[in-house]
Amino acid sequence: MKFIDEYRDAGAAAGFAKALARITTRPWTLMEVCGGQTHAIVKFGVDELLPRQVTLVHGPGCPVCVTPLELIEKALEIAARSNVTFCSFGDMLRVPGVRTDLLSVKAAGGDVRIVYSPLDAVELAKQLPEREVVFFAVGFETTAPANAMAVFQAARQEVPNFSMLVSHVLVPPAMEAILSAEGSRVQGFLAAGHVCTIMGFTEYEPLAAKYGAPIVVTGFEPLDILQGVYMCVKQLEEGRAEVENQYVRAVRRQGNLAAQRLVTEVFEVVPRKWRGVGEIPASGLGLRPPYRRFDAEARFGLEDRHTDEPAECMSGLIMLGRMKPHECPSFGTTCTPEHPLGATMVSSEGACAAYYRYRRVRLEPVGSGG
Repeated sequence: MKFIDEYRDAGAAAGFAKALARITTRPWTLMEVCGGQTHAIVKFGVDELLPRQVTLVHGPGCPVCVTPLELIEKALEIAARSNVTFCSFGDMLRVPGVRTDLLSVKAAGGDVRIVYSPLDAVELAKQLPEREVVFFAVGFETTAPANAMAVFQAARQEVPNFSMLVSHVLVPPAMEAILSAEGSRVQGFLAAGHVCTIMGFTEYEPLAAKYGAPIVVTGFEPLDILQGVYMCVKQLEEGRAEVENQYVRAVRRQGNLAAQRLVTEVFEVVPRKWRGVGEIPASGLGLRPPYRRFDAEARFGLEDRHTDEPAECMSGLIMLGRMKPHECPSFGTTCTPEHPLGATMVSSEGACAAYYRYRRVRLEPVGSGG
């Protein structure tokens, strides 16, 4: 296949659904890890094509959604300072802190700028030597190489007024936390294809063997996801637990070795809090000692600040696959894209945002007037 519409062909999708129905003999619960896959599933109704025995639950695969509240609060404090130019990707501006968000800080006069690359922030720091330029480094392994390159270049070019607020998280430790949690019902995973273009999938192999859970590296279009589900269920039905690669057009087993070397040069593995989930050991990246002078938390004296998560937001249960967005009592009422309780409602990859955008009307009770 060459074109995107071929990966959305209704006839081919129906064929996959029939093939899946033929091999499914018992109930199975699978989790897609990537928020992009979640949106495709909900938008195109992929889950509605599956046999009733196969359930898809949504995982912590949205990097914006899992950025902890205390990092958002630190970002807000830094961005509000008069001598700071705060740079971020656009999807972070609406993520709610305790009382406000970055977009409101910008509206109040803060110098908050949307950039398309962390290297843009490095160039901006060179152009504005009198200001502190801070980049909000959020993401999984996918964005880590570009952020590592920004820090590497800032060090190489001696840009002293550049720093980075780091909130990088790693996928395999989160998957292990889900599999090892008491009462977990996840029996197999669709792994995020774009993460594996960087890291490969060798790190998944011990997890599949240890927990007896098949993991299929999967793309993002409807036929990708249907094939990934088919491959995962086939393993479960045959009593296998291996790592397979559906996304062969983009992913190789070893991943991108040059990108991995750059990430290892700049970052080290650290514990990391996940919004709504809590701290997961060895699940994040932090700057190594030679690059720690570019750490915005240390530069602005915010390392010891802590913030509690709001109890009314159920995003943690949603990202752990224990609740669907529409099952949250706040969904579509006290929590909307205009007034979100959590990031899952405003992120372009958030599960709540997907349900609100594509299924809200269908989920409302008759006579609700919505």
